Amino acid sequence: MTSSALQLSPQARAALPVHVAMIMDGNGRWAKQRHLPRVEGHRQGAESVRAIVRAAGEIGIRYLTLYAFSVENWSRPKDEVDTLMQYLARYLKNETVELNRNNVRLEVIGQIYRLPEFVQEQLQKTRAALAKNNGLTLILALSYGGRTELIDAMRCIADKVKSGQLEPAEINEQVVAQHLYTRQWPDPDLLIRTSGETRLSNFLLWQVSYSEFVVSPIFWPDFRKPQLYEALEEFARRHRRFGGL
Repeated sequence: MTSSALQLSPQARAALPVHVAMIMDGNGRWAKQRHLPRVEGHRQGAESVRAIVRAAGEIGIRYLTLYAFSVENWSRPKDEVDTLMQYLARYLKNETVELNRNNVRLEVIGQIYRLPEFVQEQLQKTRAALAKNNGLTLILALSYGGRTELIDAMRCIADKVKSGQLEPAEINEQVVAQHLYTRQWPDPDLLIRTSGETRLSNFLLWQVSYSEFVVSPIFWPDFRKPQLYEALEEFARRHRRFGGL
């Protein structure tokens, strides 16, 4: 079946997740299999980002969170990190027109202050250019770590307790959620991880408590619309009980 002929089943369309989160894994291994530099895997991975953002918007997904760069990724070789940052800034600049055409809004979570200034500046420009859009909200997790997010939330809550704005007994799930980076969006319904790995890698540790997980064996540079549709079909077959019967 060609990509243009690809269709979601009525069941999958009826059960479409509101929020999809994705761990984009396998760029390096994709490149290694082809005897190419790792950065070529990242370059090709950007093509998959373009395809998945377009496909998600077309079918009506409201929120798409992509794990683009983790706090642990800073420990990679400097030349690889520098190249990733250049690719990120270039992607943001080059994709602004298409994102705007497709009514995509851009948001970002993580320790953004750690990103190079030229990336921060491009993020600001792209977000501003897309700020009035009301279609798909694309959320990039950059310099992000789930444990770091929880620590930041705990510190903020502790400050409020110390200043008398909040009583310890008032701290509940809602209070914690209101202090997370993602407080303005619903938790992911579906978490997709590529490359066959079955770990969370410090991604949205609080938010995915009741997300459905779909693991694809496909490396991220080869993950496109057909693979997204396969994950959505699998999601539609799940029965979400949230701890009940």
